[in-house]
Amino acid sequence: MFYVIGLGLGDAKDITVKGLEIIKKCDRVYLESYTSILTVQQEALEEFYGRSLITADRELVESGADEILPRNEDEDVAFLVVGDPFGATTHTDLILRAKERNIKVKVIHNSSILTAVGCCGLQLYSYGETISIPYWTYTWQPDSFYEKIASNRQRGLHTLCLLDIKIKEPTLESILKKKKEYMPSRFMSVNEAANQLIAILDNKIQDGHKDLAFTHQSLTVGLARVGCEDQHIVACSLQDMTHVDLGPPLHCLIIPAEKLHPLEIEFLTQYTLDKSQFKEMTQ
Repeated sequence: MFYVIGLGLGDAKDITVKGLEIIKKCDRVYLESYTSILTVQQEALEEFYGRSLITADRELVESGADEILPRNEDEDVAFLVVGDPFGATTHTDLILRAKERNIKVKVIHNSSILTAVGCCGLQLYSYGETISIPYWTYTWQPDSFYEKIASNRQRGLHTLCLLDIKIKEPTLESILKKKKEYMPSRFMSVNEAANQLIAILDNKIQDGHKDLAFTHQSLTVGLARVGCEDQHIVACSLQDMTHVDLGPPLHCLIIPAEKLHPLEIEFLTQYTLDKSQFKEMTQ
């Protein structure tokens, strides 16, 4: 059996009882380590689970699926995923590979940022398509996600923006020389994401666009470490978000719909930096 087990968003104790029971009985247990992170180290998970874990980085998951999957009918393997197993397409691909080999698969669900984001008060059924904001480089600055935000706003829907993380990314030199050297881990913050969105707006204004999906003064919501004891939420303008420091990762950003439900406004008020400004943004 191949088990894909969600770990939730906080710490080691967010594992479900069912998931923990399976982990304890499996022959091998892998910890996926690049689509997201927990706030605790691997050692803390191993201590709580009572067994050792094998780190599964991007290279292993995308290129070494055969190494992860059960090798015979008597072997049980668990693959642990931060959040919910279906929060990333990579895990879907791994499940399909297992089924192609006639390996039985069982999924154990857990909380995901896609539902836990409701903690800010914006109603879940009012979200549109979720987007990802990637780190820009000097030569690569995509802005296609702007159109998805625009589409959501036109339909009166909120947009959850998942922010880029870079874990065990190979350096350009290592790719050219075929050596295993990696860049330091990076986790995009809400202020970095806001700065990129501001840059997109400025470019569109320079190009003569007038009907912008949102502006520098549009309401945004920044969230950090959702599901953890030190969870932090801030509601302010996009411009002000460029200066917000929510501390350690992981962060995500929300571009709310232009018109909010009265209950959403009431709930968000507790997180605003400037109540008078917030009132103007939600009128």
